[in-house]
Amino acid sequence: MALKAIVFDFNGTLFFDGDLQEEAWRRFFREYAGREVTYEELQEHMHGRNAAVTFKYFLGRDFSREEIDILVEKKEVFYRALCHSTGRTSLAEGAPAFLDLLKEKGVPIAIATASPKGNVDFYFETFSLGRWFPRKDIIYDDGTFRGKPEPDIYLKAINHLGFSPEEVTVFEDASSGVTSAVRAGAGRVVGVSSMLSEETLLGLGADKVIPGYGDSPEAMYRLALL
Repeated sequence: MALKAIVFDFNGTLFFDGDLQEEAWRRFFREYAGREVTYEELQEHMHGRNAAVTFKYFLGRDFSREEIDILVEKKEVFYRALCHSTGRTSLAEGAPAFLDLLKEKGVPIAIATASPKGNVDFYFETFSLGRWFPRKDIIYDDGTFRGKPEPDIYLKAINHLGFSPEEVTVFEDASSGVTSAVRAGAGRVVGVSSMLSEETLLGLGADKVIPGYGDSPEAMYRLALL
């Protein structure tokens, strides 16, 4: 079946911010939990995961949605400050040109992100995401579905676009995200090696792996859909 649409993860995929996310989580848990976290813990329990899973692992109990929203905002204060203080306020190199081409060709696209609404608002303001994505085409962690590596978020995004999973390509960088896309039955999974190696992403089930969007937009288009 022909590939007709694309769903992008955001963090680590369209915006290479893995190190900023990790540092924000380290600062949060250092201040609010009095503990240090390891690189391995962050890879397994933070990247691509929704906040409920992350907080349960690191803080040792379940939290109500209201509690999660409060804790998330405390962590995101650290994260957004880091984005500004480091000057990291641009999408991955080549991504805007690729998105421009997809828009020009009328390819349906969406974002499926474990980020909360507050960060989605921040991304629209900082990256002018409305240039390519109406807000309705951003599926984010609102607490109503299971997070990655479960397939729910990608199934929701794919259904929102009006396609069957085998007609859609997913771009992902995190282990939980690639697993989520594979479980959703995506027709093609493109791994973005902003954090993990090509070997690791292929081992998780990615069909192709790219280091970024440095190739021409036309080459990226062919890789994604042809």
